[in-house]
Amino acid sequence: MIPRPALLNDLSGSCVLTSGATVSGDLVDAVRTALPGLDLRPGDSGEIDVRRDPALGEEAYRLTTGSRGVEIAAGGPAGAFYAAQSLHQLLPAASYRFSPGASWPVPGARVEDAPRFGWRGLHLDVARHFSPKREILRLIDLMAAHKLNRLHLHLVDDQGWRVESRAYPLLHEVSSHRPRTATNYYREPDTYDEVPHGGYYTLDDLAEIGVYARSRHVTVVPEIDVPGHASAILAAYPAFGATGEPHDVLDRWGISPAILSPLPPTVEFLTTIFDELIGALGETPYVHIGGDEVVLDHWAESAQITAYRESLGLATINDLQAWFLRRLADALAERGARAVVWDEAFVSGGLRQDTIVMPWRGMGVGRRAAAAGHDVVATPVFPLYFDYAEAASPDEPMAIGDAITVEDVAAFRPAPEDWTDEERARVIGVQAQLWTERVPDPRTVDYRLWPRACALAEVAWSGTTAAGFGERLTEHYGRLDALGVEYRPPAGPHPWQRRRPHRPSGVRVADVMARIDSMTHDAESTRPSV
Repeated sequence: MIPRPALLNDLSGSCVLTSGATVSGDLVDAVRTALPGLDLRPGDSGEIDVRRDPALGEEAYRLTTGSRGVEIAAGGPAGAFYAAQSLHQLLPAASYRFSPGASWPVPGARVEDAPRFGWRGLHLDVARHFSPKREILRLIDLMAAHKLNRLHLHLVDDQGWRVESRAYPLLHEVSSHRPRTATNYYREPDTYDEVPHGGYYTLDDLAEIGVYARSRHVTVVPEIDVPGHASAILAAYPAFGATGEPHDVLDRWGISPAILSPLPPTVEFLTTIFDELIGALGETPYVHIGGDEVVLDHWAESAQITAYRESLGLATINDLQAWFLRRLADALAERGARAVVWDEAFVSGGLRQDTIVMPWRGMGVGRRAAAAGHDVVATPVFPLYFDYAEAASPDEPMAIGDAITVEDVAAFRPAPEDWTDEERARVIGVQAQLWTERVPDPRTVDYRLWPRACALAEVAWSGTTAAGFGERLTEHYGRLDALGVEYRPPAGPHPWQRRRPHRPSGVRVADVMARIDSMTHDAESTRPSV
């Protein structure tokens, strides 16, 4: 199984599970949702019996299969759902295909399990390249099959805005598309495809995504990245910028100096956007507000912003950035949601204590955030940035650099042993990031995510990878095949998965990490107390 349960014992005896079988007990709907292809039917008694056990945690379960059929005990709907996912992995890979009327042998087994981390996430950047709603729903299904439970959607960046706004309609009318897209490798001169790109989710789409995700015990975490990465927002509403100057939706990659103003009208604008997002998604316990890669030059050059900073009694523009993000976090807290930020926001200081920090620049800054009392979701570039190639080979599709392998992900430990117990307790989860500058379509999304996300799933569920992961992954490929996942084959890409024949030397992960280490060290030396 992937992820491997805490306890998995073979038992004597077996049974047969037939499509259309009956499921009975307390948590029937969770099991039926987890196994849609088996067309399970509710009944007073049946082949699958599921009961709530209040002694178990919400996501914990016991699964027993044998001559008496299938018995599930779960702490809540999530536990029953995950028990059913484990049951599915006891069946042949063909059971993942639509096959009405089929019967499947179920070996005798006892499984006892519960997750190590509550936050088991995947991030998808839909701003750089848009993924239609159907692909988001499919990704939720694949996450659920691997017991991943947080879908972080990066909804806005310089290159696009991806959600309808009825209060500010120019956001989706103007900012959701660009006339062309850069196609060059990292550090090469810009070249373009001259093909328009765009798309956005309506609020009705978001509502559907939210309901669909919750039914599969996945929480959607929307991200509105501010105050930097603001070109697309300012293409629609330049008045919310620090300069008021017109902008275009960017067609190239990299960091832009475009920045929102920190003045009250911008805060009001963003809180209105939050209300629309939360209203559409429904239960939204987390909203990511970014805070990364912010170029503060326009704030420093603005007399109006300088005067406003001084009126607040703030000494520096870094203090103003911290104030701005805290004000947004306060607004979210008033709406029942916790703010999530990238680690630069922590380094700037002044965060609300309940703000969750994602240390993309490495676990060193993550440890500092944990020591300061913030909950941390491990998100380091190495090995959790899946926009990096999986091998240093000219056959690999275009990527920002190379290489992050399945083995690298499998070896990752979200809560390092050399941290204190208090610091380790602050690590609430782990998440992989798929930035899509060089991921132009859903087929490439599949290639980049899988099978590395299989290793992520085991690390996120167990805190480590269990023995025999490689052999279990080889067997798991049959399930991915049945599900139609166009994963990267272990021997390298299929001919149709390869990209341009030219490949420059590119950037190595080791060089990136050395640069990030120097950035976080320099930032720490000037960081205000938090």
